[in-house]
Amino acid sequence: QVQLVESGGGLVQAGGSLRLSCAASGSMFSTNTMGWYRHFPGKQRELVSSITTGGSTNSADSVKGRFTISRDNAKNTVDLQMNSLKPEDTAVYYCYSGAYDESGLHEYWGQGTQVTVSS
Repeated sequence: QVQLVESGGGLVQAGGSLRLSCAASGSMFSTNTMGWYRHFPGKQRELVSSITTGGSTNSADSVKGRFTISRDNAKNTVDLQMNSLKPEDTAVYYCYSGAYDESGLHEYWGQGTQVTVSS
């Protein structure tokens, strides 16, 4: 099992910045993807950014150029630096970890942290 604990959400004005952090503990797979999803009320959870153990990243078009994802493999942490925040970024953000083994996909989620951007 893997436990993910997020921190860093909060309230910020439009144009401001926030940094989300996620620390993983437990039995992490040596090769895995960590990242951030967000959930808007009434909609499905969507990918914000992800990063593999090897450093390959994937981000939603809506955040490219504004959000930067990074990870520390030794510490099993993943951070999301969010700049130039917009009101439409307001959502609950979830830390994610996923990996495949012979039995299939294993996915883990944090408890979520609220990000609110005021106009």
